[in-house]
Amino acid sequence: MAMTALETFGEFVARPSPMAADVRDLLRLHVADTVAAWVAAGRTAEARQLLSHRDRLRGDHLGASVDVIVNCALARSSEVDDIHIASMITPGSIGVPAALSIAALRPDTDAATLNAAMVVGYEAMIRFGLAVNGAVISGRGIWPTYFGAAFGVAAVASKLLELDATQTAHALGIALTQSAPGVGLQNTSTTSRWLAAGVAARNGLQAAYAASSGFTSDLGLFEGRFFPGIYHIEPEVAALTDKLGKREILREVSFKPWSAARQSMAATQAFKEILATVDVAQIEAIEVKVLPLFLRILDHGVTDEDRMSRLTSMPYQLAIAALEPDAAFDVGQAGAISLALRAFMSKVKVAADEGLMRDFPVKWHAEVRVRAAGAWHVRAVADVPGDPSRPFDEAAIREKCRRLSAHAIGDDACEALMSDALGVVDGRVAPSLLLSRIEAARG
Repeated sequence: MAMTALETFGEFVARPSPMAADVRDLLRLHVADTVAAWVAAGRTAEARQLLSHRDRLRGDHLGASVDVIVNCALARSSEVDDIHIASMITPGSIGVPAALSIAALRPDTDAATLNAAMVVGYEAMIRFGLAVNGAVISGRGIWPTYFGAAFGVAAVASKLLELDATQTAHALGIALTQSAPGVGLQNTSTTSRWLAAGVAARNGLQAAYAASSGFTSDLGLFEGRFFPGIYHIEPEVAALTDKLGKREILREVSFKPWSAARQSMAATQAFKEILATVDVAQIEAIEVKVLPLFLRILDHGVTDEDRMSRLTSMPYQLAIAALEPDAAFDVGQAGAISLALRAFMSKVKVAADEGLMRDFPVKWHAEVRVRAAGAWHVRAVADVPGDPSRPFDEAAIREKCRRLSAHAIGDDACEALMSDALGVVDGRVAPSLLLSRIEAARG
């Protein structure tokens, strides 16, 4: 009998209302009845398993869960984390903090195991995103990274907990049943979006703990009616296992060159390249063509206190590129928006162009036309600095860190932090030490 996708992958990884009196009386009876059943069940084998699992969570595992929530939420909220374009998954902000958080409480974890865990995190999240067609379902309000976070962390944790192939497959299945993708559409300036991502990651850790305690899952979730029945998604099962162990999927991951929604970056890069040949003061109009799927995300104004509106607004991103380029490295994106920026934004018109869908989802094309001093300048871009075709090296990553944080912690501290991050992969720096340095850098 052929192995399911989860088995194959497992192997690869080894809301109060007034209550009427009569209702309250009835409730009392139900509570009493429930307690009776509860006590009676306490002597079963299942109860012993559940209680044993609870006791484990009262130990250092609870600390790991909290760390995973917070650390993953922080990294993802930056909007300057890495991304896999075709799956629309941002894997590093989930898998890496999760792996470090778990390994920090397991001092016997060696660098090789930690590194392997981080790699399988990338593999799991990206392959999940490809299987559910993340770039397309995002148009339905499904946030692919949130949807796949539990799955990815289950793989990471399974590796670090040294679960066997069957346990890992069950951990992945349990994680899938705890993945609810509806958190993607949130339109308020204060939001639980990032917390949700962290909690989703924590669910993956709990799934691995559960599997290690003997809990199981339906291992045919990808092949059965789970995804189409609940989410109206027909998964491409082969994407989860195609060339597994042979295709180094980490090679396909892009670095973000500045802090913004990646959907805006091709057009921003095209505009930057035009800026090299025109005088900003002479710009009269800007026309931006984007993928139809991205129009709603990008074609809007900004609100002073709404950070996400800035990160996703195409007019705003072009305005800061022209007038305040350092603002692209301000992850906080706080403060009033100047009149000059707003005036520049009014020059930008954004439209969808079906012709840009060529190569989607592997490539996200954009085209920008700028009229300056009566002449039109046109530039089309798909790949931006940091993409695999325009790769970053260590110097570029150090420079990115410096531009993001040196104003707050200084150049030397940025350099030291980068060295520590590299050192943890090399085995020279313990995960717990790196986490403490990150904490200290945040102030």
